[in-house]
Amino acid sequence: MGIENKPRSHLPFRAGYQRTTCRTAHAKLPCFLACNAVRATLTSVNGQLGSILMTMHVVVTGASSGIGEAIAREFLTRGARVTLVARRRNLLERIANDASSGRTHVIVADLANPSAACSWVQDAEKALGPIDVLVNNAGVQIVMNADETAWEDAEQMLQLDLHTPLRLTQHVLKTMIARKSGTIVDIASMAAIAPTPGMFFYNAAKGGLAAASEGLRAEVRKHGVHVMTVYPGPVKSEMEARGRAAFEDRVAARYAPTGSAETLARMIANGVERKRTRIVYPRIYMLARHWPNATRWVVDALTPPVKSREK
Repeated sequence: MGIENKPRSHLPFRAGYQRTTCRTAHAKLPCFLACNAVRATLTSVNGQLGSILMTMHVVVTGASSGIGEAIAREFLTRGARVTLVARRRNLLERIANDASSGRTHVIVADLANPSAACSWVQDAEKALGPIDVLVNNAGVQIVMNADETAWEDAEQMLQLDLHTPLRLTQHVLKTMIARKSGTIVDIASMAAIAPTPGMFFYNAAKGGLAAASEGLRAEVRKHGVHVMTVYPGPVKSEMEARGRAAFEDRVAARYAPTGSAETLARMIANGVERKRTRIVYPRIYMLARHWPNATRWVVDALTPPVKSREK
């Protein structure tokens, strides 16, 4: 009588759902246990939910390093076909070489160039099929006092961080809406929730992307298209290290909660599978969404000054 205590490792792993046969003496399993049993049958041998992503073509912009590389590798681990888009061919090919044959497509493009923003999409779809998931990750960061920033640098950053993802999203949305399926993932920033002194143009770019992403979600939901907005705080990467080095050294900044690109990538892949609306990481920064006034005070008070260009 009761539930059979079968070791988890002996559960059958195969695509599709299986009938749950475990019962108590007088009733079926409670719903939450039944759902866990179903999830177990869908879990891959690596312990991750991979059955949905195994049929998908995922595009990751800015895939050559940092968060973008981690996202690309995570989707590849889960069985997706991945188009890798960035400027540095050698780094993209290193990721592609680590994947099984036929599951990656490399696009070398400078997405800060308006003419290159969407020119590669047809080639990617010819190689790996219609785009199921677009991850707008490519971006750069300027940490500098507003009056010291060259306008040319700011304009190029706004093109890459804001204009290109908006343009790409509009481009792929047309076919996603026609198919009544697809996912847009926008990698915004905590700077969109808690704008940081010393990041005038970056705040504008990520704030604009986040606002567009949040508003688009309800607009396209009726067409079967999902939009997920991601708000990374400090995440260890080359870009994060350069940004941190641009500020004067202070204890508060030195000990700010910092996450890993790999953990964020897993959260994003899970979010795509489970149709999450937004991700804030590290999770402690969720407090900023609920207490914006307190967050504004903390950010203004504790953000170190930017190092002067003369130093």
